[in-house]
Amino acid sequence: MLDQLGRDAQRLIAFSAERVRLAKGDVLFREGDRADSAYVVAAGAVTLSRKGAEKRVGRGALIGELALIDDVLRPATATAAEPTELLKIARGLFRRLFDEYPDLARSLHGRLAARVQANIDELKSLEARLRR
Repeated sequence: MLDQLGRDAQRLIAFSAERVRLAKGDVLFREGDRADSAYVVAAGAVTLSRKGAEKRVGRGALIGELALIDDVLRPATATAAEPTELLKIARGLFRRLFDEYPDLARSLHGRLAARVQANIDELKSLEARLRR
C-alpha cells in the first residue's frame, strides 16, 4: 500500500512515524488488542501468529494496514523473530495524508474494496465446499 504513495507522502510518514525497536522475542502486539496504528518493518523480521499458524514478514512489510483506516482489533500476535526496528504509523498521521493527497484516498479506497471483495469471494468458496 505504501508503494502507491508519492515520494512526498512517503517522506512525511518517514519523518513523522515513531521508531520502535524490539529484541528477539519481544511482543509488538497480541491478537485481540485494539489497533490504532500500523507498522512498517524497517529492519529485522516479525512473526505473525494466529491459532497455530505463523507467517514471517521482513523488511518493507506493512503490518496492520486496516488500522490506518478504522478502529479494528489485531487479528494476530506479532513477535520479533530477531532484533527488529519498525516505523509506527498512527492513524491520525495517515488521515493527514488524505487531506494533503486526495488521490491517495481514492486509490486506497479502491484497493481496500478489492481486498474485501476477495475475502468475501474466498469465504463464499469455503462455504460452498463445507456444504458438500
